[in-house]
Amino acid sequence: MVAVLRRGTTLAQRENLIHWFEDMGLKVHVSEGDYQCILGLIGDTSKVDIDLLEGLSIIESVKRITEPFKNANRQFHGEDSVLDISGRKIGGGHFLMIAGPCSVESEEQIICVANRVKAAGADLLRGGAFKPRTSPYDFQGLHGDGLRLLSLAKKATGLPIVTEIMNINDLPLFEDVDVIQVGARNMQNFDLLRELGRTDKVILVKRGLANTLKELLMSVEYVMSGGNERVILCERGIRTFETYTRNTLDLSAVPMLHELTHLPVIVDPSHATGKARLVEPMALAAAAAGADGLMIEVHNDPPHALCDGAQSLTPDQYDVLAGKVRKVREALQ
Repeated sequence: MVAVLRRGTTLAQRENLIHWFEDMGLKVHVSEGDYQCILGLIGDTSKVDIDLLEGLSIIESVKRITEPFKNANRQFHGEDSVLDISGRKIGGGHFLMIAGPCSVESEEQIICVANRVKAAGADLLRGGAFKPRTSPYDFQGLHGDGLRLLSLAKKATGLPIVTEIMNINDLPLFEDVDVIQVGARNMQNFDLLRELGRTDKVILVKRGLANTLKELLMSVEYVMSGGNERVILCERGIRTFETYTRNTLDLSAVPMLHELTHLPVIVDPSHATGKARLVEPMALAAAAAGADGLMIEVHNDPPHALCDGAQSLTPDQYDVLAGKVRKVREALQ
């Protein structure tokens, strides 16, 4: 349930109303915009007398929310959430470019790529230290050493870093990580999501290989219900019957998620297509569809990459792509 307060409601009146709701065992989420304040009520709202509530002089309107996701719901938070990641913003018109290799392989490799993507205008550096792979015989990442190398690249370039966590027991190793990524295979690892909700890190949640948007939003709700509202959603393609691409990129998810939630939405065309030559057109389409950012895989030597070289752009290709994305953004504005 949401209660929209009238303009001119004093802070004392609002606090008295919040205490009244809390006395009924409800949790109250306050969303204050430039023109109105919305109180989101979470819990058993059957105790609330809507007629009584609507009769209060400070209440403009009351509406029940039927969707099970509450914190992520745009009806609770009418304005876009804007997240600040070490001075880089995303959401509310701010666009974020994330780029880097699928996996960290060496100090030379990650620092080389970090310098090149920064020069091309990237805002954040991505790189996998822990790699969930379908085959147990494939490269699984450098783990702690990979995180150490990411920190070195961060120090060398000033780029905040994004990397994936697979086990909550590894969380102490992520102290220097700016954005913790929950991969598609862990989207419904509810114990992991719940623990990440107790952190103050930005959490990037990727859509699962065969999950609906509602399931994605419910996964995000696990994080937000723990108190961490700094969440980014990522569309990275879903599994369909099509075999010419690695996955099927669902770009309709971008405007649909913007309609459903106030959280930023980015697109990963690299994992979606699995083919480097398809990354640019899908990245441009994602920007045109209104995405709040892009996550692009970039490797300094894709043919010899230890992981996902076929979908990785070279630094030169990324430089060209970044320029085209900026032109699309300018055209939209």
